[in-house]
Amino acid sequence: MTQEPSSAPRDPSRHVVLALLFIVYTFNFIDRQIMGILNTPIQEELGASDAQMGLLGGLSFALFYTGLGIPIAWLADRSNRTWIMTAALTLWSGFTALCGFTQSYSQLFLARMGVGVGEAGGVAPAYSLISDYFPPQERARALAVYSFGIPIGSAAGIALGGIVASMVDWRTAFITVGIAGVLIAPIFKLFVREPERGRYDVKAQSSASEKAGLLQAVGFVARKPTFWLLSFGASCSSIMGYGSFYWIPTFLRRSYGFDLQQAAFYYASILLIGGVIGVWLGGMLGDKLGAKRRAMFALVPAAAWLLALPCYAIGLLSPSPTIAFFLFLAPTALGLVWLGPVIAAVQHLAPANMRTTASASFLFINNLIGIGLGTYLLGLLSDLLSAQFGEESLRYSILAGSGFYLIAALLYLIASRSLSRDWVD
Repeated sequence: MTQEPSSAPRDPSRHVVLALLFIVYTFNFIDRQIMGILNTPIQEELGASDAQMGLLGGLSFALFYTGLGIPIAWLADRSNRTWIMTAALTLWSGFTALCGFTQSYSQLFLARMGVGVGEAGGVAPAYSLISDYFPPQERARALAVYSFGIPIGSAAGIALGGIVASMVDWRTAFITVGIAGVLIAPIFKLFVREPERGRYDVKAQSSASEKAGLLQAVGFVARKPTFWLLSFGASCSSIMGYGSFYWIPTFLRRSYGFDLQQAAFYYASILLIGGVIGVWLGGMLGDKLGAKRRAMFALVPAAAWLLALPCYAIGLLSPSPTIAFFLFLAPTALGLVWLGPVIAAVQHLAPANMRTTASASFLFINNLIGIGLGTYLLGLLSDLLSAQFGEESLRYSILAGSGFYLIAALLYLIASRSLSRDWVD
């Protein structure tokens, strides 16, 4: 089914707004993924196990990030989204800087929880803003551009963290990126204004000004099978996605003997090249194929995950870091293809006045499972396998985690059958 183009005039500032949203999202992932490259020096100083570091990289962040996401999104559906994002950016960047002043594992755990509190208000409002700045036929690509913040921010966090930590220490790395984020916040608020809700959605325009209750909004999407299939499918992919982002730098140091800077530049390059290609490919295919058949918003990610699984396996088992570099590019790209089409599809599971809450509900499930369990499960499995594989245990832990891509693909194949029925124009 082809989507009808909107007759509403295009906002001339939409590309500037998208650029600033992308910058904020980039800082979101710099602050989130810097733990990956700093894992080893922190672990050595604090004497933590892989499982403990997995909790530090996942659950400490996910607890408040997921728990506060829905009520903050409900507030964003009823109030100014740009103010919420400005406050969120300031808060999570401030807590990132605070990580640099911690002196124990427990203190660092609490500081990372604070980062999660701030980031709870950063993503769902951005999805909703993009939907109000771009018409339906352009949303998957716009959301893909926004989602470039994931690979670019992750790459920047790993590269900058590695450079600063190797030149000074891991605490200075946290302080540096945290202060930078705080400085960006007022610039964002100055240039991003609150748009009219639902202006590109014909059916939504009559209800965009209506305030939906929290339970009403959550209940609306909860009644749709597609929502659950998309949410749990994305969660399974995120177990591997977040888990690999966090643990591969440590794997490179243990299995290939890289030093901190070598691991940083090696993996940052993979994330930057493969991630950008994958995110853009997903957005392009989502807009092009989804306009003809809505099921493609689910089928494109499913196909990508099925292709990513063997690519990861071959790369992880390669004895050569040079060969592994090129082998990792493909699954890194394929593992991020889902972002544009799936996020765009989630926007159409609810009317305009419920979109932020719908997005936050999706993110709640995705991040609670993906972030909360991904880094911990791979770390725990590494500890369990260490008796058999020693320093190579992390290689086989990540390999086992790639199996979650198969589960994700199966759930999305099922979701493709109900997506058109649950769609809201």
